[in-house]
Amino acid sequence: MFRNVVSQLIPTLQREFCTSATLRQTYEKCINQVTLLGRVGADPMLRGTEQHPVVIFSMATNMVYTDANQERTQKAEWHRISIFKPTLREPMMNYLKKGMRVHVSGRLSYGMITDASGVQRSTTSIVADDVIFLSSSRDSGQDLAASTDEPL
Repeated sequence: MFRNVVSQLIPTLQREFCTSATLRQTYEKCINQVTLLGRVGADPMLRGTEQHPVVIFSMATNMVYTDANQERTQKAEWHRISIFKPTLREPMMNYLKKGMRVHVSGRLSYGMITDASGVQRSTTSIVADDVIFLSSSRDSGQDLAASTDEPL
């Protein structure tokens, strides 16, 4: 009985949905979410214009796997992080340093840039919504990475 009611109700709802002037434009729920845990590759730089400033820095994440010779191998993936939020830009410029361990959450963004020679290039970056510092600047030196066998 429940199936009969639902099967009769769905076409009615679809007709109402498609013909209603207020419901013609619908928005789907989509997810574009990135979470990274790694180390900062370079001190952040302020780019963009005065009206639209952006802080950019690189970040490395490591993947450890066993290769064909049964040896553990580590591979670094590099990510470009962009920060547009005014409340996040200033702390990043003041406190974020190369080598610091951070947790970044945000979304993927694809775009095109024109370099100095006029060539258009595609770009991929992570637009950060939140950055959590997991180490202080005094812990961020290269000595830490060189002193352990464990992946960072």
